Amino acid sequence: MKLAAKYDVEAPAAFVFAQIADFEGWERAAMRRGAEVMRMDGRRDAGPGMTWETQFRYRAKDRTAVIRLDAISPTSSLALTAMSALLDAVAQVEILDLGARRTRVDVRVELKPKTIAARIYVQSMRLARARVERSFAQRVAQLTVEIEDRFRRVQRA
Repeated sequence: MKLAAKYDVEAPAAFVFAQIADFEGWERAAMRRGAEVMRMDGRRDAGPGMTWETQFRYRAKDRTAVIRLDAISPTSSLALTAMSALLDAVAQVEILDLGARRTRVDVRVELKPKTIAARIYVQSMRLARARVERSFAQRVAQLTVEIEDRFRRVQRA
């Protein structure tokens, strides 16, 4: 199943990319929501090969996923893969500079089930495709609004 969302952000592309590529910030956000996040690679800089092992609760069951940064292109894109026992997810985020203070964020996610149970779950998502796409788009929109708010706060300071 493929999901996609595009939104324009009132902030420069470099700032938007810095917010999206703030991996330590994402780690903290996941931990605040109850997930355990452990960095698996020894890298100090952001680059392909960064890997995290996460443990979290989803649908009343404990889950484990390994997330790997596959590619990163400063100020323009990044690609991640999340692998679990049930399914793999491939996410691509592209940042397009539309002007001095306007940026388009394009997020695409593809879910690839590995088991029969995961296939049934993904199939149920396909049946409720409109609701799933709306929810995905709302979450991406929420992220872009948060980035805009951060940019405004930085501008005021």
